[in-house]
Amino acid sequence: MIQAAVATANGTATAQKRSQTGSSPAEKLLARFREVRNFTARFSENLAPEDCVVQSIPDVSPTKWHLAHTTWFFETFILKKWVPGYRDAVPEYAYLFNSYYNAAGAMHRRDLRGLISRPTVEETRKFRASIDADIADLVSNADEKLFREIEPILTLGIHHEQQHQELLITDIKHVFAQNPLYPVFQKREIGHDKIGISPLKFVEFDEATVEIGHDGNGFAYDNEGPRHRALVLPFSLANRLITNREYLAFMADNGYSRSEFWLSLGWTAVNEQNWRAPLYWIERDGEWWNFTLSGLRRVDPNEPVTHLSYFEADAYANWAGARLPTEFEWERAAAKIDIDGNFVESETFHPQAFRGQTKDHDLAQMFGDVWEWTRSSYSPYPGYKAGPGALGEYNGKFMCNQYVLRGGSCATSRTHIRKTYRNFFQPDKRWQFTGIRLARDLS
Repeated sequence: MIQAAVATANGTATAQKRSQTGSSPAEKLLARFREVRNFTARFSENLAPEDCVVQSIPDVSPTKWHLAHTTWFFETFILKKWVPGYRDAVPEYAYLFNSYYNAAGAMHRRDLRGLISRPTVEETRKFRASIDADIADLVSNADEKLFREIEPILTLGIHHEQQHQELLITDIKHVFAQNPLYPVFQKREIGHDKIGISPLKFVEFDEATVEIGHDGNGFAYDNEGPRHRALVLPFSLANRLITNREYLAFMADNGYSRSEFWLSLGWTAVNEQNWRAPLYWIERDGEWWNFTLSGLRRVDPNEPVTHLSYFEADAYANWAGARLPTEFEWERAAAKIDIDGNFVESETFHPQAFRGQTKDHDLAQMFGDVWEWTRSSYSPYPGYKAGPGALGEYNGKFMCNQYVLRGGSCATSRTHIRKTYRNFFQPDKRWQFTGIRLARDLS
């Protein structure tokens, strides 16, 4: 999953005085809390109770579990700590809806979440409403000193909720894809525009020593720091994402059956899993179709290819005579680019074809649409130390056998992504909106 991490927010909200409009930092944070929580609830409104309890693979969690787990987070790390004499809304929920916080207590097995028929979806929504009311009461009545203590954890919880919004979207897509009726999550016409995609260009970057990681201004997860210097050798980066048309050429050239392009573990995965196309692609009468959250439709050759594992992205790059960028190259290239793109707020729930033109020195689609695989292993930055207690478990213990992705996707919130954001997955995972941007060495 897209794991949360310990917040390194510096409490900027508490440093602000009451604004001219009369809105206090506590009121502003509560408004943000309600906005994010309501956005999650809106997604689940498109679903029947039967949709909310299915777990299609161990990586996927039922929608009901996401709704309950994010609520458990606020109860466990805020209400239990700062409300004197607080008693759990339902004590058994602490076991059912803990995810992987060993320091917070025992937990139900992740791969068995789909067997939890109770509490019902309606009871889960009542749990959310109850905890939301308790949070509002606590924060509204907190004095300045108490609010300063609560604020960074509540901010972390809000970002944690946004991560689970993304997981809710990607997980329900995987659930629906198992249904031969191909249910529609949200009706939306996505036209096949006959647009011309410009040939791929590469933007060159000279050797430089650059600052990598979050600068400490505002919220970030702990894995985005400490900020440090890194030597980035000369490289070039593709000006846009790889499209379905370009990936179809790899497939037509027998890319999935030519071992010379694949890492050894990737070649094993290809043959064991019988991969022959991106996840959610279905071949019918010699034509490829794509399951989307708006239903099944023909593959649009102009859209960014997505739902690829690291192994597939790396194999494509080898076939194309290129490679995947490092996360340090990606962050250097993104440093002066505005965060803009196709995010979850647009509610397309699908990558969009690039409709603009770039100059030779421009980079497009760096944010949104698809998470971009990098060739960087997910490991700690120099000087990194995991925080104490349960919240310290967010990141440090996952820094093994995973690769970093950058930029966000069509399921990521615009207000959640950062240029320093480090997403990470095992190299065989495909159910997230993951895609490809190429890089090359410069001699």
